[in-house]
Amino acid sequence: MNTALLYDPIFLNHDTGAGHPERSQRLSAAHDLISSQAWFNNLHHLKPEKAQLGWVREIHDSAYIDRVAQACEQGLRHLDTPDVTICKASCEVALHAVGGVLAVADEVMSGKADNGFAMIRPPGHHAEANLAMGFCLFNSIAIAARYLQKKHGLERILILDWDVHHGNGTQHIFEQDASVFYISLHQFPHYPGTGALGETGIGAGQGATLNCPMSAGLGDEHYGQAFKEIILPRARMFAPDAVLISAGFDAHFADPLGAINLDSQSYAWMTQMMMELADQCCDGRLVSVLEGGYDLSALAESVTQHVKALSQS
Repeated sequence: MNTALLYDPIFLNHDTGAGHPERSQRLSAAHDLISSQAWFNNLHHLKPEKAQLGWVREIHDSAYIDRVAQACEQGLRHLDTPDVTICKASCEVALHAVGGVLAVADEVMSGKADNGFAMIRPPGHHAEANLAMGFCLFNSIAIAARYLQKKHGLERILILDWDVHHGNGTQHIFEQDASVFYISLHQFPHYPGTGALGETGIGAGQGATLNCPMSAGLGDEHYGQAFKEIILPRARMFAPDAVLISAGFDAHFADPLGAINLDSQSYAWMTQMMMELADQCCDGRLVSVLEGGYDLSALAESVTQHVKALSQS
């Protein structure tokens, strides 16, 4: 399996300050462990370019994009919500994060890679069309979904979000759009308060949102049941042209921001299930994007298991 891995030290330049859980050491720890693996050099290594603003505008309001840029230029430390800490470099870094995800999508669509993982920060799935929240500035995976449709001509995109926090931004962006099927497993009730079972889409998008809320303390057994009985059957019925994963690793039992009891190996079997789905529906086309994960050791181990599974057929 030819797996693309996108990483660049530019992502370390988004400075969130002392004590912030979404810190640059997350990527350093993950990259240090993954680069020590015997199979690391067999990966298809990519570097990001800054995303063209036209693609960002497919998802985010122009006024919001301008506001992000201006806040960073002015040296503000927070944007919109207290948990979104920024610095002068944050907008530039976030645009490279988006560009990195699109680069992975291009490699997969060209056939140069079978699948890929974008190891980026800041994360994106909480970002709304016009609001920064939950450590997120630009919703990279939402932009990638629209990019695959408009640049590469795909019709149906599936997004699976297994971050412990519900991806409110991604859901809201696509909740009236039947061409993007958003599925989320997340702790509930928990931040950001969205993602109830009854949230299934609006209007033309009714039925194209599937939430699988999980109570605190649940683990592999319940996640496995959700995959086998609910997620995979519904996903196969949708028959996506590409599979995207919002890959947060904060449902790990060691994570300080969640209370779900997955372990690092859980991310291997979940990855394998999504690869099988992609093989069945869309010639294996799968793009994964780093979201959360805040215990450094747990994140590094989980990312390594995820990429190992992606790269081994």
